[in-house]
Amino acid sequence: MRIEPYLTPYKLGEPVLVGSGIAGSFDERAVDCPFVFRHNDLFYMMYVGFDGIGYQTALATSEDLLEWKHLDVILRRDEGNGWDAKNVAGTWMLKENRIDAPPVLQKWQGKYWLVYHAYPEFGYEVGSAKIGIAWTEDERLLDWHRCPEPILTPEAGADWEQGGLYKECLIRHEERFYLFYNAKNKNKGRWLEQTGVAFSDDLITWSRYEHNPVLKVTPDGWDSGFVSDPCVLRDDNGWIMYYFGYDYKKAQEGIALSADLLNWEKYPEPIIRVGDGDSLDAVFAHKPSVVTHNGVLYHFYCACRLTREGDPTVNYGREFRTISVATSRPLDRKAKPAAVQGGISG
Repeated sequence: MRIEPYLTPYKLGEPVLVGSGIAGSFDERAVDCPFVFRHNDLFYMMYVGFDGIGYQTALATSEDLLEWKHLDVILRRDEGNGWDAKNVAGTWMLKENRIDAPPVLQKWQGKYWLVYHAYPEFGYEVGSAKIGIAWTEDERLLDWHRCPEPILTPEAGADWEQGGLYKECLIRHEERFYLFYNAKNKNKGRWLEQTGVAFSDDLITWSRYEHNPVLKVTPDGWDSGFVSDPCVLRDDNGWIMYYFGYDYKKAQEGIALSADLLNWEKYPEPIIRVGDGDSLDAVFAHKPSVVTHNGVLYHFYCACRLTREGDPTVNYGREFRTISVATSRPLDRKAKPAAVQGGISG
């Protein structure tokens, strides 16, 4: 199993984006779930902010993939359709799939498309989340229209997904849409979280793959509890899925390969491990978003450690949750500016 071209062993070791820590801000406590893409000569990061009430979704921009500037909140609470009005976590926009090409957004029927999930109650991921879709014709990517009904619900799914659906990855291949998502089998206690796929011709009506989940946990393995947050890309050799595994102690990044988007072979070990001691990702190194720029792979991920004095944010569980990056080649650290905080708008 040849994974060397897809590895990113060089951690920046610093956040590229942190929460604001400002009371009332959408990202008062944490930033999460990076999704990086290219649009109109800029890099963008869609990301989730948590304020102690629920998730909302924002954009940041960058010219170099290291210095990020908050732009605006694009998916807010109290602007949805009831089922998604308490929190909303955007995770993927329709874009170029090739790992070796600029990750530019793609239109379908003259619109840009975004997938997200929403939990039904206030709090930290409370209740069984459903998946929705939104579109925009706004080239600024600020004005999104959420379709009124969810496109996938746990109630319509199999036993392995009855606890809720989330962290979506939307792919278009040979005129067919593939929606990868992870789901949990229950809401309480120690659940299992695995990854499945659904198909569509119109982005609204979806049918689940009959042999889901396509990525399963490995009993007694480093990913025995979760195999989650798929980031699916392709090259001339086939399809690559970055994901994270969790054994109820550590969350770390893994990789799987496929020839057909349905049958996946997992590499048996993590490709990004949690850091040592008090490093930025000493607790979690997870939730991948991978892009190529100037021949270098940038692997963005959520990095977590326990809080310490002086941290600008404190998230649920007394953790400092930020977004960082690892790369396929060492970066010029001298060119790295100080990490920027997220937005101050609510």
